[in-house]
Amino acid sequence: MTQPPKALPAQASDAPTTVQADPETPQQVPLILAPELIFDVKAAEAFIATQAETLSGGDLRQAVVGLLRDNNKAGRAAIAEAFAAAPFAARELTQSYTYLTDCLVRTAFHAATRHLHPNGSPTQAERIAVMAVGGYGRGEMAPFSDVDLLFLTPYKITAWAESVIETSLYILWDLRLKVGHSSRTIRDCIRLGKEDFTIRTAMLEHRFLTGDAPLAQELEDKLNTDLFAHNAREFVAAKLAERDSRHLKQGERYMVEPNVKEGKGGLRDLQSLFWIAKYLYRVQDAEELVSLGLFSSDEFEEFTKAESFLWAVRSHLHLSAGRATEQLSFDQQVEVASRMGFKDTAARRGVEVFMQEYFRHATRVGDVTRIFLTKLEASQQKEEPLLDRIFRRRPKVKPGFVVVHNRLQIEDPETFLEDRLNFLRLFQEGLRTGMLIHPDAMRLVAANLHLIDDEMRQDKEANRIFLDLMLKHGNPERALRRMNELGVLGAFVPEFEQIVAMMQFNMYHFYTVDEHTIQVISNYAAIERGELEGELPLSSEILRKGLNRRVLFLAMLLHDIGKGREEDHSIVGARIARKLGPRFGLNKADCETLEWLVRYHLLMSDMAQKRDIADPRTVRDFAKAVKTVKRLDLLLLLTVCDIRGVGPNTWNNWKAVLLRALYGQTRKALEGGMEALSRETRGHEAKTKLRAALPDWPKAALKRETNRHYPPYWQGLHVTAHVDFAVMLRELQDSDDPGTILIRMFPDEDRDATRACFAMVDHPGIFARVAGALALVGANVVDARSYTTKDGYVTDAFWIQDADGSPFEASRLRRLEQMINKILKGEVVATEALKDRDKIKKRERAFNVPTHITFDNEGSEIYTIIEVDTRDRAGLLYDLARTLAHMNVYIANAVIATYGEQVVDTFYVKDMFGLKYYSESKQRTLKKKLMEAIKEGAKRAET
Repeated sequence: MTQPPKALPAQASDAPTTVQADPETPQQVPLILAPELIFDVKAAEAFIATQAETLSGGDLRQAVVGLLRDNNKAGRAAIAEAFAAAPFAARELTQSYTYLTDCLVRTAFHAATRHLHPNGSPTQAERIAVMAVGGYGRGEMAPFSDVDLLFLTPYKITAWAESVIETSLYILWDLRLKVGHSSRTIRDCIRLGKEDFTIRTAMLEHRFLTGDAPLAQELEDKLNTDLFAHNAREFVAAKLAERDSRHLKQGERYMVEPNVKEGKGGLRDLQSLFWIAKYLYRVQDAEELVSLGLFSSDEFEEFTKAESFLWAVRSHLHLSAGRATEQLSFDQQVEVASRMGFKDTAARRGVEVFMQEYFRHATRVGDVTRIFLTKLEASQQKEEPLLDRIFRRRPKVKPGFVVVHNRLQIEDPETFLEDRLNFLRLFQEGLRTGMLIHPDAMRLVAANLHLIDDEMRQDKEANRIFLDLMLKHGNPERALRRMNELGVLGAFVPEFEQIVAMMQFNMYHFYTVDEHTIQVISNYAAIERGELEGELPLSSEILRKGLNRRVLFLAMLLHDIGKGREEDHSIVGARIARKLGPRFGLNKADCETLEWLVRYHLLMSDMAQKRDIADPRTVRDFAKAVKTVKRLDLLLLLTVCDIRGVGPNTWNNWKAVLLRALYGQTRKALEGGMEALSRETRGHEAKTKLRAALPDWPKAALKRETNRHYPPYWQGLHVTAHVDFAVMLRELQDSDDPGTILIRMFPDEDRDATRACFAMVDHPGIFARVAGALALVGANVVDARSYTTKDGYVTDAFWIQDADGSPFEASRLRRLEQMINKILKGEVVATEALKDRDKIKKRERAFNVPTHITFDNEGSEIYTIIEVDTRDRAGLLYDLARTLAHMNVYIANAVIATYGEQVVDTFYVKDMFGLKYYSESKQRTLKKKLMEAIKEGAKRAET
């Protein structure tokens, strides 16, 4: 048997080669390298002809499959190699995969009709036209795109046609291509296209591949006269409804793991736009939209850049994953960024620069889509909402503006541009009237951003209007978002431009930095409008009493403006705030407050989540930093809105309780003096509450209970926990078994957690054993406290959540207690059992999370605070606690703050003599052992 022709080595040409895809279709197609390096058509057909001389039937089909399999593999390797050398050559790449697929389909059909099922004199009914439809028909194929084929016949499929189609498909399936196919007559195509918009859309992008060309032309003519000439409004409405549904499912374009194809600002949005244009105006190329007046040449250039970039990303994503995948997950972001040549810098990782570029293009896709759709509305191809048509009121607009299609339009562009303050007045008028801004007005603004210069930025009236946008209309986020998308915000506040579309490469932040900033302001506006009264009662109360809104809005706008630099963003941001404060008309005192808020915008969150707020020193130090109740009020609002602006599920009752407690104690200290925070005062109050909660207890039993605990116990727990432990300790005392372990679990709805209480005879390492047991049952510890009694018992309180960050269901608590009891009694060895559960997910391995361990002897009066900042994993707390136990370190309590893949575990500890760790040598030894435990655990988790 003749050997199949060998695939030629890939040699990327200096410039994309332009070739004809097929003599029958003269359309010029740019490829990423010479066509014969992708697939040698003549050599393939010659090989098949030679094989047909000696082989037939199944043997010949297998020979064809072998040939095509080798050529497909070699062709794909050649394209991928050329793409690696030119990672932004997306259009050339998609056309090259299309060309390779065309060759495979044509060769399979050629083998089926010429050699496997030859028909020397076909009848009129025995004609077949093979058509590419959908994305394949458009000629845009990613490495693992589906191959959608239409086998067109004039009448009902004959036996010969059925054999040809079946053989062609089996050859393609044997190549492991994902082939979607249909066999239809022209009448079928018209009928089904009328019934189903998805089929109609696929037919819109049909392309003749091989077979009977006159039959294909007949389909073309019939589609244009009988299908595409009708129901334009219905088609547009259907495509827009699909788009809205897709966006709802996939989420906003600012999501940090976007879907390149289906997400907002993704390729499907551009394709939908083109489908509509093709249906309405019969365009064959997006460039024709310029001559039709739907796009300017600059807008078309932006369209082309976005399309090319998104196709490059999608193609690299496919090649990296080795399969068809559209979700740009964290691990793939790193790989794709590397493939596209984005490098790390001292300030930022290459993947962050890459994702910023991605989000900028996604935003531009939104802009061009909006412009196009409004043009459709103007030509009455897109229906206005029914209620708008019925109840439309023509709002009165200020001089210089007019209403066009119920949108705010500029009356005279030349006059508008003569006064640069009109750039801001446009958004002010949009907020005042509640109208959307007309795309032509947006076009004018975007094209003249160079007019926003230093003179305008220093203009008092310009800065007054800008502040009014945030302060006077109740929905500042609307104006800020549109200003940001058009580039006005970055032009007016140049320091803001750097954070536009900037991604923070971690699992904690849900949005880009600029969108997060707008979300923060949006949250505050919602509080002001009274929409969050039930969820945020304290913040709402503070607002009703009044605060400096101007300072607070500017603090929210500037709090993250320093991100993306080598220096800490809070320090950089404070410096920027110091410069911008006077520009926005703040007096000296307000400028100082603004600078302080930006510099310390994380202080309250850190204190609440990383420190023990039951420790008087924590509150005392925080009060000294804040100094005044006015600052405390401003910082609370900024902190609440900042946390809520991180993502939709970041805020919870646990954080609310912590912040509320810290605020209340700090305000009490600022207004009543620091003596209100003394241990003695709080201990006396706690004991009084316990006595009131146990009115039926004998005095002797109450006295024993109040005397057996050390002072930290009384300040660290709520009275409900004191009651639980009192009952448990009384039960332990009555028990004859010294090994008895009592476990009680209670839903703590106020904190979105389950409180797990443990009481037993004290012995070394018990905290670590409990932590290991909880890790084994899948519980995430968010707070933990351990107290020994004077009479030899230990009481541990852990607040835990399930994998979704919620309290455990009440029905599961009994089983959890039983499982934990087994582990604590040694029936299960936690160290061994955790090996299979303590794993880092693949998508999380892309993050660089450095480990930092610090010792603080000033933050607590009686404990050394060890703060461990590292990558989170299921068994981390157990590893750290076990290491400390081996070093004879007593853990009084642990505070756990999780930020996506990062966790900060804070331990309040003493040595075996009840002293702090002042010795630097002891600190170094502890740090070394903790680092070793972290490294060993991380190694285990990644295997």
